[in-house]
Amino acid sequence: MPKNTPPTSVASTSEKGFVRAIGLFDGTMIVVGSMIGSGIFIVAADITRQTGSAGGLLLTWILTGLLTIAAALSFGELAGMFPHAGGQYIYLREAYSPLWGFLFGWTLFLVIQSGTIAAVAVGFARYLGVLLPAVSPKTWIVAPIALGSKYAISLSVQQLVGIVMVLFLTFVNTLGVRLGKLIQNIFTTAKTLALLGLIFLGVFVAHNHAAISDNFSHLWAIRNPVSIEPGTNFFRQFLPTITAASGAFGLFVAFGVAQVGSLFSSDAWNNIGFTAAELKNPKRDVALSMVFGTLIVTALYVLANIAYLCALPLAQIQNAPDDRVATAALQAIFGPAGAVIMAGAIIVSTFGCNNGLILAGARVPWAMAHDGLFFKGMTKLNARGVPATALVFQGLWVSILIMLRTRLVDAAGAVTYGNLYSNLLDYVVFSVLIFYVLTVAGVIVLRAKRPNAERPYRTFLYPVLPLLYIVIASAILCVLLFYRTQTAWPGLVIVLLGVPVYLVWSKRGAAKHASP
Repeated sequence: MPKNTPPTSVASTSEKGFVRAIGLFDGTMIVVGSMIGSGIFIVAADITRQTGSAGGLLLTWILTGLLTIAAALSFGELAGMFPHAGGQYIYLREAYSPLWGFLFGWTLFLVIQSGTIAAVAVGFARYLGVLLPAVSPKTWIVAPIALGSKYAISLSVQQLVGIVMVLFLTFVNTLGVRLGKLIQNIFTTAKTLALLGLIFLGVFVAHNHAAISDNFSHLWAIRNPVSIEPGTNFFRQFLPTITAASGAFGLFVAFGVAQVGSLFSSDAWNNIGFTAAELKNPKRDVALSMVFGTLIVTALYVLANIAYLCALPLAQIQNAPDDRVATAALQAIFGPAGAVIMAGAIIVSTFGCNNGLILAGARVPWAMAHDGLFFKGMTKLNARGVPATALVFQGLWVSILIMLRTRLVDAAGAVTYGNLYSNLLDYVVFSVLIFYVLTVAGVIVLRAKRPNAERPYRTFLYPVLPLLYIVIASAILCVLLFYRTQTAWPGLVIVLLGVPVYLVWSKRGAAKHASP
């Protein structure tokens, strides 16, 4: 084994302080709870504008679900081979090299996990503001301070509530994985019941016969699709501006771009692998939790969108105020009270989602630190067997992301502020897809490199399923690179910035894990 490749035994030796308290039900709840945040209640509006049809909305979610399940089935083989804290970081390290594992962990910490936690936290605060108007994005504690021409930093009451939520859940998870999983089970059960309630109301109570007739009688009729243009002037020289009505290529691009929202809403299913050292039976339950969790969420998401189509005509979904499709659906049933009911459901959903993300996310920098590829202090477990230092570090970085703003000056000199985490949504999807493709390909790579390794679970329909995932996900990546260049390339830059950082850390890691 090369000296810079940490042996798998190191991971198992260093994991002795973890508490194995997560069972199959708990693991499935972590997957379901981490996946369901606020996206399912919002992104349908953007998807219908891009695909232009009710059938396009449903097909987008079905395609996302099939991709996610295919990835989960492929990851299961790797989870059984490497049942250690760090999950996907370990899989990439073992399939390729420590560099690829580090690049994933680096991107996860900077953007993927932390950016998602920040987005969910601000979503929590935004919907809390529906119930408590004092939680306002325009009530400043610290007014925006310019950081150059394009960025700023600020602290509004809304931002403060998001930060307090993150720090509270960070503290709770330092008290032990048993408390963390209990909170996860409670809030995941509550949000699942709330989503089932929304589905029941939309399908069986709304009785909007006009919407049902309009949407399902004209399932594939493309109406009012938005134009999708190449992401840069260079690409505009040889790629057309298209819509979903522009023929086969237009549909291909529209569905690829639409995956941004649905894939973001379906992400974080892999987080259970990060906590493998705390599962009672990791060789079995990581894989089963991934598969069961993705199946449950896929079914819920498709049914939720059927409920939207039963409650609202397509035009109302496309033009829902602030893209709050679920709120519009409940308002169609309950009137003004629908907005309050939906706000309460999203508050519960985002709280449970962030608990799972915070619980799992800190295990990756812990694993990196044990390989000598991150700050040494993160290797510490506290008296309750959790990586408290890594949890705190993660919470502080997320808080910084929440405070960072985008700054736009219009032609008249008026300044408007956005949230940096909003841009991170697109960055996250692009970066996540890159690593998902590499990890699924790692199943094939390891079959060749380690044909005799123990595999408690083997990928279903191997090699067809992994290859299908790689081809389809790579096609989506190409669409995003050409048609969402302005948000795709920063994801690539963030990944590549990890290379010089890795070179700084690698000598220390190589010395630490050198064979005797």
